[in-house]
Amino acid sequence: MQNISLVLLFFSLQSESRSKEGVVNRPGTLVRMGVLALLWGSSFLWIKLALGGFSPVQIALVRLALGAAVLVALTYSRSHPLPRDGRVWAHMVVAALFGNAVPFVLFGIGEQQVSSGVAGVLNATTPLWALLLGLVVNHERRIQPVRLLGLLLGFAGTLLIFAPWQEAGLTSWGALACLGAAGSYAVSYAYIGRHLTGRGLAPTALSATQLVTATGLTALAVPVAGTQHVHLSLAAVLAVVVLGVFGTGLAFVINYRLIADEGATNATTVGYLLPVVSVLLGAVALDEQLNLRVVAGMLVVLVGVALTRRQPRRPAADVPASAAPVPASAARSD
Repeated sequence: MQNISLVLLFFSLQSESRSKEGVVNRPGTLVRMGVLALLWGSSFLWIKLALGGFSPVQIALVRLALGAAVLVALTYSRSHPLPRDGRVWAHMVVAALFGNAVPFVLFGIGEQQVSSGVAGVLNATTPLWALLLGLVVNHERRIQPVRLLGLLLGFAGTLLIFAPWQEAGLTSWGALACLGAAGSYAVSYAYIGRHLTGRGLAPTALSATQLVTATGLTALAVPVAGTQHVHLSLAAVLAVVVLGVFGTGLAFVINYRLIADEGATNATTVGYLLPVVSVLLGAVALDEQLNLRVVAGMLVVLVGVALTRRQPRRPAADVPASAAPVPASAARSD
């Protein structure tokens, strides 16, 4: 997903929402899923437009500051103070660095050379990197054959997108930067799951803390890499405002409601729509051209991601005969 701070919400609500997993069929839920896919999927379009007036570091800083303002306001409106434990803030530095500051800047750098649609497709490889990282650090001790197949398919699709064997392939620093951003998200996923979950803190407060921390970290990079002259234009200013307020701040609120209503698994299905939205918006709004090789690579990546997210079915526990329900026909006395 585009905003890694939402992973905090995923972990904290996952256990509460297991009973809600199932088929999504409520009209309100479908609307929220569509809006969320549009907000996150359009982020790559807004980054491309914002690059017309701001540098990648400047875009990341303004985006994070606006998103943090939205979440801090939401947190205090719900009487959820920011954490006071210094250890939480220390862990948040790592989570915010790899989950917001680094990937947000890298996507800005990447989209200076690649289209917004391709950036969205490469962002979809995040679950693949997360699984690979789990195997490397021995977090994933055993991997199902179907998930291994998904991992191989996903990286085959990525290779198809890059096409290093072709002169017109996407092997460039821009494409590698986008891929690095996806890998950075995966590092943050693993770190959050190990150090920042199960602390009994409100997910809104944790996410606000992450964005506040990421804003500070990105501000430190401005004197080094963010001092380029700003070319203010209406399109660039609107793009970075929409990216921060809606794509980074408001999207969290919608995702919070979606997970609470439908469960974490159903909510994460939005991630499959993001590359499709980014590709379509890039083609319609920016007249970006995508050849069949890139489209085919996107489809292979999505299939691979879907396979890696399959979980083994747990066998039903044996029910003692004394606890077995009595059939209705047997319960009748006549």
